[in-house]
Amino acid sequence: MTTQKYFATTAHLFLWLLLLTFAAHQPESVNGEELRRNVLFIAVDDLRPTLGCYDDAVAVTPNLDALAAKGTTFLRAYCQQAVCNASRASIMTGRRPDTTKVFDLKSHFRDALPDVKTLPQQFREAGYRSLAVGKIYHGAKGHAFGNGIDDELSWSEDGWFPQPNFYHSAEGIEVAEEWFADHREALVQGYPELGEPGASWKDAIVRGLPWESSPTEDEEHADGQIASKGIDHLREHAESGEPFFLAVGFLKPHVPFVAPQRYFDLYPEGSIPDAPNLFYPEGSPEFAHYDSAEMRVYHGIPKERGKAIADEKLRLEMRRAYYACASFIDAQVGRLLASLDELGLRENTVICFWGDHGYHIGENNLWCKRNNYEISCRVPLIIQVPGQESPGARTDALVELVDVLPTLTEACGLPLDEGAEGESLLPLMNAPQREWKTAAFSQYPRFLKQYGKIMGTSMRTERWRFTEWLNEDRSFRQLELYDLENDPEGNKNLARVPEFQELIPVLTEQLRSGWRAARPGNL
Repeated sequence: MTTQKYFATTAHLFLWLLLLTFAAHQPESVNGEELRRNVLFIAVDDLRPTLGCYDDAVAVTPNLDALAAKGTTFLRAYCQQAVCNASRASIMTGRRPDTTKVFDLKSHFRDALPDVKTLPQQFREAGYRSLAVGKIYHGAKGHAFGNGIDDELSWSEDGWFPQPNFYHSAEGIEVAEEWFADHREALVQGYPELGEPGASWKDAIVRGLPWESSPTEDEEHADGQIASKGIDHLREHAESGEPFFLAVGFLKPHVPFVAPQRYFDLYPEGSIPDAPNLFYPEGSPEFAHYDSAEMRVYHGIPKERGKAIADEKLRLEMRRAYYACASFIDAQVGRLLASLDELGLRENTVICFWGDHGYHIGENNLWCKRNNYEISCRVPLIIQVPGQESPGARTDALVELVDVLPTLTEACGLPLDEGAEGESLLPLMNAPQREWKTAAFSQYPRFLKQYGKIMGTSMRTERWRFTEWLNEDRSFRQLELYDLENDPEGNKNLARVPEFQELIPVLTEQLRSGWRAARPGNL
């Protein structure tokens, strides 16, 4: 063979292999026409991995366990900031908080990134019908919820959102009415619609009882209505055949922990174990905790910082209520998935289920989130792609919510988003044991009167959680180091323990090298 023929043959072979590889990740075609994959994008507010498929022996979550059996379960997935608005801005843009400049509940990512194309926007511009039901961004347009933070460019039409209507018992309604009357004037400043004559506590996010059970039907609750509206959209698309990106966002188990009684019945009194570590991590800085401030606005919870959120009785009641809410949401997800099957849409739909951050229910003497600890940063993430290799696989690889955007766009054949700051997870889904990222990154800001704004940047490696707290001029620095291999509950900060001092500069260098240096194969 001549040199010229050799190179020509090699070039043709390379091109053929490249096309095969590309085709393996693309949607199928029917009668020569491209069959574009749909996306069902399911978000859950404040859900930690309280799921059977995450080896929680107590959780009753058969529908999500069934989804995990067909998709890929990411056992070590992490949010980029453990608070709703910042985390959702990150996953929806594929950018990290340092890029979105969203660190709180009020900022909008478009202030820093006016031209960014969000995940649903990319599908809308690719010819999909992009729809939102429930809580996807922190707020919903036209509703007294989440500071109204939504994004019109993401959707083909305005999203749908129900009345929150959290309480159903006589006591719950009474407390909610009193709270609304006391706070209505202040609420109207942010949500003028709450000043209208017909507005009531049912239209607002009221801070009433921290938990409640009631003999109600699922559809009397906002999340039951959200599932029903999602099913309505699925039926429309089964009839029209139009490709869709359908985002369905559930409100529970965000406090107040309210669900129908039958979900409480899944957990008989005394069946939920108490938190194993009712104390702050030994040696941790006080400012890192945030002292469960979000829970302290609810009825009957001490307002003063430093006081215990609940006595043993209330603590166990609230832990049980959180689990009941998780099962309630599992049932609503089950309704969506059953509808996909009944309508014949499952085989051509990518399903992505995710929680926006983790959640403490008494562990580390904390409630809620807003910190850099493992329980707040770790999230559930399950993805199913039609025809994927290794269905039902579980992977311990370190992944991040910022990886979701490139994963879904690649799975559906959309162009690569060059500015995305995560990695497509498709290679990991096809080979769950392969080497992957060396670290996942989260962060949370604080303010100290003496030092001003400080940022805690936290890195999760195979073994360690290492957090560096710095103020803007770096005149203040504090560290946290937890050995999650030998201390999985994160009970002791090792940053000042002499035997670990040689590790500090190594982890500091790795953390400051950032997410780019942690990419698979250091791409």
